Amino acid sequence: MMEVEYNLLLVLVSYAIAVFGSYVGLNLAIRVPSAKPGTDLYFWVALSSIAIGGAIWSMHYIGMMAVDMKMPVTYDLGLTIVSMLLAICFVAIGIVIVGRGEPSVAKLIGGGVLTGLGVAAMHYTGMASMQMDATMSYNIPLLILSIVIAIAAAIAALWLAFNLRGTLQRFGSAFIMGLAVCGMHYTGIAAMEMTMTDHSMSMDYTHAGAISSSIMIFIGSAIVLSLLWVIASKNAPKQATLAFGE
Repeated sequence: MMEVEYNLLLVLVSYAIAVFGSYVGLNLAIRVPSAKPGTDLYFWVALSSIAIGGAIWSMHYIGMMAVDMKMPVTYDLGLTIVSMLLAICFVAIGIVIVGRGEPSVAKLIGGGVLTGLGVAAMHYTGMASMQMDATMSYNIPLLILSIVIAIAAAIAALWLAFNLRGTLQRFGSAFIMGLAVCGMHYTGIAAMEMTMTDHSMSMDYTHAGAISSSIMIFIGSAIVLSLLWVIASKNAPKQATLAFGE
């Protein structure tokens, strides 16, 4: 079984994008409860799910590239796109379930479970997109733990999205959400067990390509999230909607 190393800088970058996406997403999601049915509702659900789901996806891929697997790794484009769509779509489903209609604990848990399973599906679909000279298997207890963390993080995120009034509160919560998302991801990475199949790998392999790709993903995500932040700031409600009381 292969040992892997982590690039600490990329780990921090992955956390940073998770925090930024969480903060922007929280500021967008608070429009959902009061949005008018139709175009207005679709607009805010789409933007908030792109912010949160897209940031989770970006964090995931930067996080994967933070792992130096001691071999060249490429990614299947089709599965990569599917993994991104899974994150965005399941976050959108959770936002609609929890953010619309009469609030209830059952809706929070149901929406959180669906969203968490979607995030976990995104993660492991992304892992399946990896193309390398190694076979991959999983440590089942750690795999299950990563799914539990994903569900818990999703429930917390959905509760926070509709129960915070202050900007400072949402800012602090974004750091907590970032930790939860990264916790799920790196637990999933720890569950991965790889065995190299090609022992004639080129000795001039470096991890530089992964670093440059991570920077590109970070910059692209930061630009998109910044634009969404501007939209959120220009359309800020006077007071966020509380879905579950004080």
